[in-house]
Amino acid sequence: MSSLSKAQLHRQAEHLVDFVNKSPSPFHAIDVCRKWLSGANFTELKEKQSWCGVIKPNGRYFFTRNGSSIVAFAVGGKFRPGNGTSIVAAHSDSPCLKLKPVSRKTGSGFLQVGVQLYGGGLWHTWFDRDLSVAGRVMVRDGAGGYSGRLVAIEEPIMRIPSLAIHMDRTANEAFKFNKETHLTPILATVSKALNGTDSTAGGDMEKPAHHAVLLERIAKQLDVSVNDISDFELCLYDTQKAAIGGLLNELIHASRLDNLNSSYCAIEGLINSLDGKQALEDDSHVRLVSLFDNEEVGSTSAYGANSALLESALRRIQASCDGVNLTSFEESIANSYMISSDVTHAVHPNYSEKHEENHRPELQKGPAIKINANQRYATTSVTSTILKDIAKRNGIPLQEFVVRNDSSCGSTIGPMLSAQLGLRTVDIGNPLLAMHSIREVCGADDVGMLVKLFEHFFSEFAALDAKINVD
Repeated sequence: MSSLSKAQLHRQAEHLVDFVNKSPSPFHAIDVCRKWLSGANFTELKEKQSWCGVIKPNGRYFFTRNGSSIVAFAVGGKFRPGNGTSIVAAHSDSPCLKLKPVSRKTGSGFLQVGVQLYGGGLWHTWFDRDLSVAGRVMVRDGAGGYSGRLVAIEEPIMRIPSLAIHMDRTANEAFKFNKETHLTPILATVSKALNGTDSTAGGDMEKPAHHAVLLERIAKQLDVSVNDISDFELCLYDTQKAAIGGLLNELIHASRLDNLNSSYCAIEGLINSLDGKQALEDDSHVRLVSLFDNEEVGSTSAYGANSALLESALRRIQASCDGVNLTSFEESIANSYMISSDVTHAVHPNYSEKHEENHRPELQKGPAIKINANQRYATTSVTSTILKDIAKRNGIPLQEFVVRNDSSCGSTIGPMLSAQLGLRTVDIGNPLLAMHSIREVCGADDVGMLVKLFEHFFSEFAALDAKINVD
């Protein structure tokens, strides 16, 4: 069992629940991380500005890109250009429904909202849920410029009702629906909306792109005029709060655990590893966390893992330090190691045959190392040995996951980043039930175990790596 006390494990579970409840969109999740890091004495950097002369040994820094990705790092007191970086990478996004650029729809006396599918969600779970919207709104300011504002409407303003069983007697045998026509949320009734002002869309749009009542509700939340709203990126989310559940409080029931679970653990582990004034003094590495957007749709964006985001950050860190030479970056990559952290499939008691019999991760038994012979995961014997050594010395249990040969295997940002940069990488994640459902389930104790694993990884990897002899 983990060396953490029951109180410590429960506290970490509570913190994850709070993080999820404050993060209905990737923009909100990154904003929470930004505030969290600032409170831990991290200095915010801007990619548009020079970092030369800014980054110092024992310093703590972070920057964001698009407001939906973040890189945070702490520089060891003994760091020199060419030394390695200890990395934990995860993603901030989750499968969801997003408003279309023209979302205004009506049907059979209802105002409806057109949505796009984002990622590979378990879409039938979105029926009959109390839904709302959250995301980023571009607002015109008084000086003729624009700024991004975060919005999250807490009230359940949308719903996708199921068809009554009386009208489809086959629903319990095979629930089938058209993703374009049947997965369209109801916003209001036409008769009620007509008592308001739902005749124009407001803003800069020449045609009524969105229902006025929706725009008015967003504007009210932001305390701005509808005419000041230029555009937005809004996703639907389940208004039911994340909660600790199970008879013995051993489970977490929540939305977006894929992958806010890993995002929380990564940032918390980094901050915890810096506890104490001398925490970085003897470290020769940089400790870094990178949370990417758009993993659920392939990571190919300017702020996804398939971009130059991480490489750019690593190059700039090297170039900003005294003593840099022409091959400092390449030397650093060879000395670095990355944990790619994304949730993994827990064995389901009702479908246990879906798991390979010797690789069945269970809730409450710690994070699982993910292995795949076809490189869908980046784990190797070398990278797993390093992680197992750190875990064993600190009393943190690990499990292993391998997909069945007759099942398809998902992937993570691990192989992508490992191939791009030449980074030694291990894929791990906390076990999860109902992955990509609107409500997922994870083990409460697993959260604290993963946080502790990351904390010790950041503190101990540099010394351990000196004992690894491969190339």
